[in-house]
Order: sequence, then structure tokens, then C-alpha cells
Amino acid sequence: MSDVTVLLYGLLAVLVLMTVVWAVSYVRSDVSLVDRVWGIAFLVEAAVWAAYGDGLPERRVLLLALVAVWALRLSGYITWRNWGEGEDKRYTTMRDRSDGNFAVTSLWRVFWLQGVLAFVIGGSLYFPMVTGADAGLGVLDGVAVAVWAVGLYFEAVGDWQLSRFLADPSNRGTVMDRGLWAYTRHPNYFGDSTVWAGFALVSVASGAWWGVYGAVLMWFFIYNVSGLKLTEKNMGGSGSKREGYDEYVRRTNAFFPGPRKPA
Repeated sequence: MSDVTVLLYGLLAVLVLMTVVWAVSYVRSDVSLVDRVWGIAFLVEAAVWAAYGDGLPERRVLLLALVAVWALRLSGYITWRNWGEGEDKRYTTMRDRSDGNFAVTSLWRVFWLQGVLAFVIGGSLYFPMVTGADAGLGVLDGVAVAVWAVGLYFEAVGDWQLSRFLADPSNRGTVMDRGLWAYTRHPNYFGDSTVWAGFALVSVASGAWWGVYGAVLMWFFIYNVSGLKLTEKNMGGSGSKREGYDEYVRRTNAFFPGPRKPA
């Protein structure tokens, strides 16, 4: 089987996944189900490439395991966080602005679009699966796992700390500035980007240095499109009504963790 065929099998698997989830969303009138399988899309394509690629078997297993832990945690957390909340307002707005046929057109406007995006970014996971068969696991693979672990810690612990904060009614209208959130305003986004930096190092370790593009794209989307800047815009930016928000922004790094600036 050619490398191109293996690559396209990954795309096919993702589109099948997204089509199945779209069918469920059609019945439930909840397009935001797509968010719950975003991480799973990467796992599905990585599993296909690990199964059919001819790269170093140990590295294929290692990378697949790293992707699986990241993807399952992310999808599990989003599912738990959104359980019983109904359709996300982003998709409700799209539904309201559509011509009344959004339930059908969401297949390609949302599900296939996100599937293709996951394929484009996740394509960086393909290269370590099909290259580097002659070289065994080395120090750089170990460094990659360490970087991935740091990222997963920030992402998972940051999400957990925020969920506990939001669950306490006494915190309503205030700013989360404790735990990891005392060192960066977005430990979850920093963690996600760092996880992908770990994936990129696995690609470099396999000799496919060009696979770093996936980490760069993921950082770009997290920072500029669907993550940091969007979240801060929704928070209200300067002049936010949340108690202490302006001071929090002034003293706390936006992305990279670091000590607080002087008061």
C-alpha cells in the first residue's frame, strides 16, 4: 500500500466519523456534538496511520498512545462540561442565520469542515508513522514525551481548576486567578499547544522535521482564532465587569506561564 493511500485512509476515516456524528446531531438538533469528537478525529486518523504505516513500530505505538491520552481526555472533558447544556450558542447563531436547512448543510459547513481541518493539522502525525524505520527510539523521543507531559498537565489541571472554580456559586462574577491561572491567563491553551510541540518533536526524532507544521498550525488556531483571543474578547477585554479582571490582565501573562508582574 502506497504512503499516499495510507494518508487518504486517514482522511476517509475522519469523514466517516464526522458523518456518523452529524447523523446523531441531526436527530438531536445539536450541532455542538462536533466539539466532543474534535480530539477523537485525531485519534482515528492516527490509529489508521499507525496500523498501515511502515515507520518504526515502537515510535508508531508511542505516538498513538500520546495522541490517545490527549484526545480521550479532551473529548471526555468537553462531553462532561457540556452535558445537558444544549446546543452551543455559536451553532445556535449559525442555525438562526441559515435559510432553515442548517440541520442538513451543517454536514459540510461544520462536520466535514472540521474533519478536513483535523486532517490537515493531524497530517503532521502521519509522517512519524511512515518514516524513520531505520532509527530506534532515542533521546529526542524522550524529550518529546516530557514536553507532551508538561502540556497535558497544564491542560488537564487548568481545566479541572477552572471547573471547580465555576462550580462554586460564591465565585460568580469574579476572576479565576488561582492555581495555574495565577501564572498564565490560559493554562489550558498553553497546555494544548505544548502537547502538540511534543508531537512535533516525535516527528523530528523520526527524521521528518517538516512535521512540526502541525504544532505551528495548532498554536495559530488556539492563539488567534478559536482560543485565546476569542475567549478574551468574550470576557470583555479591558473594562470587564468581572471583579478584578483588568488587574488580572495587567499582572498575569496571557499565554506563557511566568511570575506575576508587580502590583
